[in-house]
Amino acid sequence: MALENREGQKVPTVTFRTRQNDEWVNVTTDELFNGKSVVVFSLPGAFTPTCSATHLPGYNEYAGLFKQNGIDDIICMSVNDTFVMNAWAVNQEAENITVIPDGNGEFTEGMGMLVGKEDLGFGKRSWRYSMLVKDGTIEKMFIEPDVPGDPFEVSDAETMLNYINDKAGKPRRAFLFSKPGCPIVLRPEICWTPMVLATKRLRPVAGSPPKRSMPSQGRVPRLKYSLMAA
Repeated sequence: MALENREGQKVPTVTFRTRQNDEWVNVTTDELFNGKSVVVFSLPGAFTPTCSATHLPGYNEYAGLFKQNGIDDIICMSVNDTFVMNAWAVNQEAENITVIPDGNGEFTEGMGMLVGKEDLGFGKRSWRYSMLVKDGTIEKMFIEPDVPGDPFEVSDAETMLNYINDKAGKPRRAFLFSKPGCPIVLRPEICWTPMVLATKRLRPVAGSPPKRSMPSQGRVPRLKYSLMAA
């Protein structure tokens, strides 16, 4: 398997078939890259473990910092069809990412990154990599090492951001610690008032705004909890 570093070259010219608002929409590489600074990360498949647990969530989390450092868009590329990519984006709540379906593998093949995953029943897929593209020209590529399996060492969001600006820092995170079975966590409708910590807005992961702030019967146990920003 010969993986090609194409720094200094133009991205392949491809038209992607996408589904938007229940209509077919053609999206070209010119539309995606011309006159823009774009970060692309490409992965073997939507809904697969590493892609769903780490690769895409990392870029989604770092999106604000990328924007602060001159990046116009973040594109997730995969050899999947548009229905799968759209469903995955919704599942991942990836509102900061543009998912592009390279269903026929044309872009990936043009990048020299199309590999065989027949041993997994995947057929042809993209090797995992990331790149910085400025006005259609590839400035930098981070290609995962050519070793067996699915390595994930250099194509992550943090590595790319460090290349763009090694002083950019990291996103601020908020952590909520509670006891097992905490009713506030299990029943978020009890405590709907949003809390703001640093720049992160915390919101319930389920439920809907209540008509009253407290349940009509019983009392919420008094629990100790702490919030930490990192």
